Amino acid sequence: MVEVGKVGFGGDGRPLAGVRVLDLTRVIAGPVAGRVLAAYGADVLRVGAEDLPEVPGLVVETAFGKRSCHIDLRVEPEKLRELVRGADVILRGYRPGALEGFGFAADELARVRPGIVVVDISAYGVKGPWAGRRGFDSLVQMVSGIAHEGGDGSRPRPLPCQALDHATGYLAAFAAVAGLLRRADEGGSWHAELSLARTAQWLDELGRGEFGTEPYADDLLDTMGSVFGELTFVRPPGSIEGAEPYWASPPPRRGEHAPAW
Repeated sequence: MVEVGKVGFGGDGRPLAGVRVLDLTRVIAGPVAGRVLAAYGADVLRVGAEDLPEVPGLVVETAFGKRSCHIDLRVEPEKLRELVRGADVILRGYRPGALEGFGFAADELARVRPGIVVVDISAYGVKGPWAGRRGFDSLVQMVSGIAHEGGDGSRPRPLPCQALDHATGYLAAFAAVAGLLRRADEGGSWHAELSLARTAQWLDELGRGEFGTEPYADDLLDTMGSVFGELTFVRPPGSIEGAEPYWASPPPRRGEHAPAW
């Protein structure tokens, strides 16, 4: 159980109040991790780049409770380095080696900001012959056999949702909190590594179940006004010592905020 006030250090009773999170991720898994942390009170700043392609709907869906800024690492890496100096957690979701090429390897981040918690998310992990490959949920379902099982024996069919992405996102948020707890107890900087492929193996090992009619989610939904109009969304699940999670702000436009804490 997470002790309220042990991880965060704000005064509003939210478990992660005062925790600063740099969200250097795209698409689903990493952004979901940042969204979960924001729901428990963390100050999450999503850092993107104006020229990187995005899926507009996913940018909105995963940006609840966050701020959003743009930094071009090719010409202004010091802006990101300055943000690192004030961060507690860094979520990284780019292909292994991509950020290292700009001088943002995990050990370098720990030198810039002693006590940092770095959480890396990749498709196939950081070791082995596939470590450098790009990948996303449906591809990992293909190579892990999940899509084959869902097909007819000749044509693969992925799951009807991006289960590996979402599960990995929640696990990454858990890893970030675990790192913060260990920092509070033991000091030091902490580094966690997650991959969609390992999540696929874990979910596959849980076995199979039979489901009847599809459940309704009407009692789990809420609405919020935003610059995109009124949004209907699924409320964040769970609670920590009675502290119900919620998003304090709607999704912003991409790059709406300055790169500053």
